[in-house]
Amino acid sequence: MSDRAAPDCMPRHVAIIMDGNGRWATQRGLPRSAGHRQGVEALRRTVRAAADMGISVLTLYSFSTENWARPQAEVRFLLELLRRFIRTDVADLHKSNVRIMIIGDRDGLELSLRTMFEEAEALTRHNTALKLVIAFNYGSRQEITRAVQAIARQVADGTLAAADITPAVIGAHLDTAGLPDPDLLIRTGGEQRISNYLLWQCAYTEFVFQPEYWPEFDAHSLARAIETFRMRDRRFGGLKAQTA
Repeated sequence: MSDRAAPDCMPRHVAIIMDGNGRWATQRGLPRSAGHRQGVEALRRTVRAAADMGISVLTLYSFSTENWARPQAEVRFLLELLRRFIRTDVADLHKSNVRIMIIGDRDGLELSLRTMFEEAEALTRHNTALKLVIAFNYGSRQEITRAVQAIARQVADGTLAAADITPAVIGAHLDTAGLPDPDLLIRTGGEQRISNYLLWQCAYTEFVFQPEYWPEFDAHSLARAIETFRMRDRRFGGLKAQTA
């Protein structure tokens, strides 16, 4: 099977839940940190593959609002991995015309981390190839709550009428405003849930759950998921057009 699908069958926006780093490491008698390191390598492979396949938007669930409940040593390690990725990879991504966008709640994050996010976004803002969206400190229910609060403030100050609140208005207040909704969501690691990820945006997304752990994911894994996507009959609540 070719890694490149026909352009008219390609998903514009692929979202991924990168799951299984810890289990991958445990099965090999390694510390969980080794799984997270290999997960970064899988991230690099996947970004390259997505760009080569002509995908427009790749959104990766890197750290959820619930992940803060993990052991503090693991949280510190994950944050350091993220910092290292930004320091070492952003320049190469910029040269490859990749635009970096970071979604999630930045309130309460360390100033140094927020500054790194802002600098990466500013450097790559005008790039026109793949949009790489990193969901960090992200939770979809929290995102929707922030959007509703912002809309409520507009209603309270008279700049928006309650009757004018539409799905489009809500979408414009989400972290993903301006991006197409995901066509395809992939979760690795064998679990079959979406874990508070892009709940609003995934109303008509096709889900593909793959058994391999995230550190094993590569271009062929992405191609298999896209091949599954291409076989789906997407009707968006309607009926497939009948042929005479």
